[in-house]
Amino acid sequence: MRGAWPMLSVLTGLAACAGAGPQVSDPGARPTYLGIETRLLDGDLVNFLVQLRDVSDQSQVGDYAKCAAAQYALIRGYGFARHVRTNVTEEGGVWRGDAVYTISSALPDGLRTLDAEVVVQDCREQGIPTV
Repeated sequence: MRGAWPMLSVLTGLAACAGAGPQVSDPGARPTYLGIETRLLDGDLVNFLVQLRDVSDQSQVGDYAKCAAAQYALIRGYGFARHVRTNVTEEGGVWRGDAVYTISSALPDGLRTLDAEVVVQDCREQGIPTV
């Protein structure tokens, strides 16, 4: 029994740390979409700021930004977008995504390209709002 106490205190400490990370909701829950802000940075470079609540997976933040970027590309008369970066933060249960995309009329170089029409259709089917 003598060796059990140090192990118990380590496990208690680990359990306390587990709750310190981002707050993710029930995996089956649908997120609440709180809005999109769009900023044209330079020519074809666009910044999308998105906010969500009730996130079950951090990838939902990126998906929301991707849907915004695809719809924005279509609104501007372009058919494609390329993901540059997405930063995700969480505070008090509100998740924020700060994503940057380029938009273009031709398929851009790179691995993270989007066909805007296909992505917007997929977003609609999944119930993810766009711009």
